[in-house]
Amino acid sequence: MPGILSPFSLFREASVAPLFVSRVISSTSVGMGHVALAWGVMRMGYGPRELSLVLACNAFPALLILCGGIVGDRFRRHHVLLGAEILACLAWLALGASFSMERAPLPLLCALAGLGGIATAIFLPTIRGVIADLLAGGRRPAGNAMVSQTEAVGHLIGFVSAGAVVTLVGPAWAAGARGTLCGISAVLLGRLVTHRPTHSAAGPVHDLREGWREFASRPWVWIMTLQYTAITTALVCYMKIAGPLYTENGHGGAWAWGVISAAQPLGALAGALIGARWRPAHLMSVTALLPMSVSLPMLLMGGEASWQAIAVATLVPGAAQAVYYVFWTTALQDKIPHPLLVRVNSWNMVTGYVLMPVTVLLAGPLVAAFGSQLIVLAAAAGAIGATALTLLVLWLLPDVRSSCGTREAPAALPMRETEVAAR
Repeated sequence: MPGILSPFSLFREASVAPLFVSRVISSTSVGMGHVALAWGVMRMGYGPRELSLVLACNAFPALLILCGGIVGDRFRRHHVLLGAEILACLAWLALGASFSMERAPLPLLCALAGLGGIATAIFLPTIRGVIADLLAGGRRPAGNAMVSQTEAVGHLIGFVSAGAVVTLVGPAWAAGARGTLCGISAVLLGRLVTHRPTHSAAGPVHDLREGWREFASRPWVWIMTLQYTAITTALVCYMKIAGPLYTENGHGGAWAWGVISAAQPLGALAGALIGARWRPAHLMSVTALLPMSVSLPMLLMGGEASWQAIAVATLVPGAAQAVYYVFWTTALQDKIPHPLLVRVNSWNMVTGYVLMPVTVLLAGPLVAAFGSQLIVLAAAAGAIGATALTLLVLWLLPDVRSSCGTREAPAALPMRETEVAAR
């Protein structure tokens, strides 16, 4: 037990502890916003089509993830994260004010949701790279586990409390809380110290191409990226549209969806610690298999299971995705050159997020036409099929499977507190 809990010793280090506290607070706000945005739109009388439009506007700025990758490699990474949190703070405070209206104009909701999406596009690729600045190589699995762990704690608090807040006092308060918590997170991120990048005379287009060349030269990265895209598409259908509408239509309402959403980070609390210690012999095959677990709650929802059963089943993908995050993020941090890390992360993420607004736009009308259950069954089938195809490719091409290397018992744990990364 002491071994598996040893990543928590990182909280004693002033150089990295503010990041973990920030992740708890910011991730709590994400849980708040996830429930507040869907119910804020629905309680104004808008239907599935309008809901999918607002959510698509929130997702559409994901096209800018590549720009976020460039920014994350050109500037101090904690400054990039701080700026993104400030932008999210302003957007969600404005959304909270909008939800307090009797019926806010749909274009206003779309614009503010889009502003929040821009903040996310800047934040996501950089958060995956900041641990490489703060911790030396051998300690990165523990650092990534703690990022996942603290995010899971925040999501758990956020989803559970959001369901209660939306039910008791309304989505305006939940959206306002999201904005306030992002502001607090920004203050904490300002206490970090990350590398000052070496500025080159090359422009952003050169930076983008350089990141693409590094990404495309590693087959194991782009094969897993294609799988990630399919998994993300399935999750968007389930989490953004079908799930909320299923629970709203006689299966527990906002409170039930908050509990279901909270079950995933609850599972991740254990999964992140497992990922910090587990060293499978076939790293890439195990990593590719883990995301398929997202299909379990989808299959139950498609079978019209109770919301309680769906919540319990969601613990499994919660744990599996936390292990996946540790394995995948550490592999990238160990194998990708530091100056290119955030750009490669952005290429890894962009395909799934580019499809997100299209998926959200299509999911609303499809759910309205065919019902939530049929759509989540189709999403589950897509996740299973993508995983099976990925495993087949890795099996048939062992050189690709082994090209990422294996981390056989890296010196991540136990950790020495003197191993602090150079600034």
